[in-house]
Amino acid sequence: MVSRLPFIALLLATTAGMEALLWQALGSEIWLAARLAMALLFLPIAIWLGICVGNAIPGFLILVLARRAARIVLPVTGDIEHAPLTLRTAIAVTVRNEDIAAVIDNLTALLAGLDDPAHFAGFILSDTQDPALASAEALAAQGRPVTYRRRSRNTGFKAGNVMEFLDHHAEGFDVTLMLDADSTMAPASVRRLVRIMQADPRMGLVQHLTAGRPAEAAFARLFQFGMRSGMRVWSVGQALWQGRAGPYWGHNAIFRNAPFRELCRLDPLPDGSVILSHDQVEAARLAAAGWGVAVWAEDAGSYEANPPAMPEFLHRDGRWLAGNMQYRHLIVLPGFTVMGRWQLLQAMLLFAGAPLYALMFLLAVALAGHGGSRGALVSFALAWALTLYAPKLLGYLETLLFPTRRAAYGGGWRFLAGALAETLFTLLLDAPSYISKSLALLRLILGAKPGWLPQNRSARGVAWGEAARLFWPHTLIGVVTFAALLRADPGLAFLAFPFAGGLLLVIPFCVLTASPRVSAWLRARGVCAMPEEV
Repeated sequence: MVSRLPFIALLLATTAGMEALLWQALGSEIWLAARLAMALLFLPIAIWLGICVGNAIPGFLILVLARRAARIVLPVTGDIEHAPLTLRTAIAVTVRNEDIAAVIDNLTALLAGLDDPAHFAGFILSDTQDPALASAEALAAQGRPVTYRRRSRNTGFKAGNVMEFLDHHAEGFDVTLMLDADSTMAPASVRRLVRIMQADPRMGLVQHLTAGRPAEAAFARLFQFGMRSGMRVWSVGQALWQGRAGPYWGHNAIFRNAPFRELCRLDPLPDGSVILSHDQVEAARLAAAGWGVAVWAEDAGSYEANPPAMPEFLHRDGRWLAGNMQYRHLIVLPGFTVMGRWQLLQAMLLFAGAPLYALMFLLAVALAGHGGSRGALVSFALAWALTLYAPKLLGYLETLLFPTRRAAYGGGWRFLAGALAETLFTLLLDAPSYISKSLALLRLILGAKPGWLPQNRSARGVAWGEAARLFWPHTLIGVVTFAALLRADPGLAFLAFPFAGGLLLVIPFCVLTASPRVSAWLRARGVCAMPEEV
């Protein structure tokens, strides 16, 4: 419990401080009812900002002060680097309408690097429903050192796919390394995960921190450059206080087969729908039964591909939103610890904050020109940005502090240029993203049925017509709100532009971040290059 006190203290202090700054920014001239409404709307957002700070500051300090931060926050003792392997590991890749040749090539390369058929075997778990694609998958797997299995029905989506494998194809294997179609891992990272499981017989699952693979598309390059720095700080800080009740992200992770098969069989929700975001529920169930769920908070040797363009990115967010909001049915049910319920609540806050951000902005526009000093508004806006982006900003600082880490990105100036480019990218992306999430949530409330469609992972351009069709509502909201701000107080419009100006620029932003020319320009100059690319 002691290790959780810094997180709780930082969360509460940040939440209270941000609410106080909001109250001061609103001023006494605004109606009390309006101020109370704003403060209430802002409370879940302030809690999320507290989570960001509570994870970021301890994570940053550990990364700066410790020789190997991931080892310090791992709740496992024993040899995890050199111990002889004793567990037999199934390496399973789930696919559905994917580029199967690339998937099998990656899995085959990993097995060749491990070079240990006595302890490792590869499996392709297909949920592809198109007969022609399924035939191509089976043909591609012939003569390769992998076992190909395809389900004829998609019962339970990915969670059902994995459980069917454990029920019928995993006999003789102690643990399973779970990979997505776009996942890659280094052999050394895989062996370390197995050794962590060996070192602690009560460890049920270990999630490896994952970085983006070197990307061609500008959107993916910019997004994952910041994500890598932020997630490293976040994961170390979170692992410090979550310990053996950590998260599961569904891939690039290893779990113990017997308890996973017993505890993680997911029943339908009360309304009969299937649980979509299964991973965090599975982690919470394992932890509730006394099995450890931990994070290896080091991203080297563990990779995934990020969406190549803004439409794919927002589509993925919409899927995750639909899955995470299902947790409202589960969070009150028996069978979870307090930490497990917190994990579910935190996953919901990640997306539930989006409509609150949008409502806060609209209400601020309506109240523009009434009360509040300009200095108080600037202080509130800066505090909001610094707390929201604290993990990423501290991650950038941590890299800049160490010559070897700067060198991995091609030097300090190149890294700093990437950080500035990514910061501008994020500021332009966030406001349209909040509107898209709000619209997705509204569709769910109105009865839309969420699905789990195949994903496009290939770099592509986005035509102006497609961007306009997708983002005209965002642009319209931006035009109307900024026109109202300019009429009420041009200074407020200027202050709001860094945080909401993306609504006005979303159509060209979508096109340019998917443009092959822009992407080639960034690659040629090494902007936002990953260490693996350098």
